[in-house]
Amino acid sequence: MIHTKLRFLAITGICALFMTSCATLFTKSSQDVEFKGIPGTVLINKKNNQPITEIKPNGFAEAKLKKQKKMTILATKEGYKNKEFVLPTKIEGAFWGNILLGGLPGMAIDLATGRMNKYATKIMDVTLVPSSESVVEPQVEVPFRPETVSRENPGATDAEKAILRWYFDSDPRGARIFWRVISNVPSEVKNTNEAYLTTTPLEETRSFNIPGLNMYNANDVTIEIKVSKRGYEDQIKRFNVRQAIDQQEISGFFELVPKTNN
Repeated sequence: MIHTKLRFLAITGICALFMTSCATLFTKSSQDVEFKGIPGTVLINKKNNQPITEIKPNGFAEAKLKKQKKMTILATKEGYKNKEFVLPTKIEGAFWGNILLGGLPGMAIDLATGRMNKYATKIMDVTLVPSSESVVEPQVEVPFRPETVSRENPGATDAEKAILRWYFDSDPRGARIFWRVISNVPSEVKNTNEAYLTTTPLEETRSFNIPGLNMYNANDVTIEIKVSKRGYEDQIKRFNVRQAIDQQEISGFFELVPKTNN
């Protein structure tokens, strides 16, 4: 009789332990989360100051994150303003299965370890804002013009007359600067041939004076800057016109590379 009771208590204890352990198996301790943002953005776990992942050239990155009640992520990239993001969480559905399988012990384990939580987003947007925007005056949008703006009938829009700071330098200095317009809307803004500006360094305030340019087609227009110096490889940089207008500046620095003799 005594042996029967002891056997019953042992079996009962093993079953309870087994059920409690099984309850926590339904909720995993980590989860895959995908991020999208500007390539090169580094994501850091604020809790332990450890890097999580880095946005790849395609604009996305994936990381396996340990579940927490709350995770704050710091996104940082040179030339952009740092920003903190909080991963939203919700209660894992399997957590409620602990009521049936493990009862309160299983629920307590998941609650203490954070397994009861689930990150509520599959793809989190961590796009940063350029740091230069903090000093840029807000721009007033040009009212919609019902008439068609074309390269033959430019209309003298505000975008055409926008005054910007032009600054270009090189090492070594004395390189010749050329510029031209590249347009994806040739019916409104025409492409131009290369035009000589001056030699580096260049710093002046002037307008684009691009016929047909307005705030609606500026995203489809690019300024190409080329620097050339004897004995060095030519270098080219391209600038989006709308972004240049918003920042009130078009600027760049060129590290010239000596030509190699083949």
